[in-house]
Amino acid sequence: MAVITIIGTNYVGAVYAAAFADLGNHVFGVDIDERKVQLLSEGISPIYEPGLDELVTRNLKAGRLRFTTCYDEAVPISEFVFICVGTPSSFSGEADMRAVRSAAEMIGKTIRGHTIIINKSTMPIGSGDLVTSIINQVKSPDATFAVVSNPEFLREGSAVQDVFNPSRIVLGAEDREAAERVAELYSALNAPVLITDRRTAEMIKYASNAILATRISFINEIAQICEQYQADVKVVAQGMGLDPRIGPLFLDAGIGFGGSCFPKDVKALSYMAHEAGCHPQLLHAVLEINQDQRRRFVHKLQTMVGDLHQRPIAIWGLSFKQDTDDIRESPAIDVVRMLIQRGAIPRCYDPAAMDNAREVVPEAEYFDDPYEAVRGTDALLVLTPWNEFKQADLGRVASLMRQPVLLDGRNIYDPADVRRLGFRYAGVGR
Repeated sequence: MAVITIIGTNYVGAVYAAAFADLGNHVFGVDIDERKVQLLSEGISPIYEPGLDELVTRNLKAGRLRFTTCYDEAVPISEFVFICVGTPSSFSGEADMRAVRSAAEMIGKTIRGHTIIINKSTMPIGSGDLVTSIINQVKSPDATFAVVSNPEFLREGSAVQDVFNPSRIVLGAEDREAAERVAELYSALNAPVLITDRRTAEMIKYASNAILATRISFINEIAQICEQYQADVKVVAQGMGLDPRIGPLFLDAGIGFGGSCFPKDVKALSYMAHEAGCHPQLLHAVLEINQDQRRRFVHKLQTMVGDLHQRPIAIWGLSFKQDTDDIRESPAIDVVRMLIQRGAIPRCYDPAAMDNAREVVPEAEYFDDPYEAVRGTDALLVLTPWNEFKQADLGRVASLMRQPVLLDGRNIYDPADVRRLGFRYAGVGR
């Protein structure tokens, strides 16, 4: 089995480090954040990801997994080094590559013998060349290496399941032997393997996320039209999805997409297109529709309850999707901020994301119980489709509210059922 180093231990790096160890490899997780390394070394994930704590703990106990802040401890003895650091959006939409550059420089200074370096982070097209150039500038003369692009396709909230059941393994390299050696790391997973050049592999990741984001914005635009013509977008999406050419996935109307991938990657792809002299009209529309969904939702609330100044408004859900504590680019956080700007008093509850939300929106009120959050409020906004909310006692909710108004930002309730309980109800496109 291989000796592997994973640079960066956030959502992608922590999951892959634990998974590769579970497949029998000896794995080092390297991170500059000492607190994160300490938590992971104790079997505690610093992020909320179902199943990750158990996976980390099992492999720590087995001696196959170790976390450290020291490149020198891990990289020199590793056959494979994965770069899993963040590439957030800059103001212009361009991917911020500072963490990648820093990681590449440290890897170059510490590799020994022959090492295969794998770009696992989502990086702009041409990043394989960038990493190669940086390493060549700082490596010792006797060290050799190859750079392989191996984009990840994990979904937050089901990343542990996804890593062991991948839809495909995409590998991009100018050195086919290096790509085939990386493919061997995944051989036990029996997934289709596509080997191509690095730039094509990098583009596959961006194009994949862009089409999924496009489907979400498309159905949200259809939802806007449905509202004007009294059609039900949920049934429309169901009818569309029965066509095998279309399929049902990513056709859930709501308040838009968020998270660390879709917004960032669509912006980055749009930026790259501009830099190349292209005119990415569709990508612009995808982002514009996505932002418009939040504004329309808050406007709908104002239409239903009037002036929001000093009005207590309950919020269920703060993470960008269920089964994660990630609030990056969360539509829910955008809505909370809009409410505060209009003078409302958001009373928030989320099963996992409240600590993260407090850091970015300290002006809101936070409650450890969803029913306490709705007490005495003039409206309830459901912004994340947690299962807990789908199974809530809405009769009890109505009795606790000053005004039983429910705005369903994820269309998780049946409108007729909710209205029978006495609510004034509004969904998205219904």
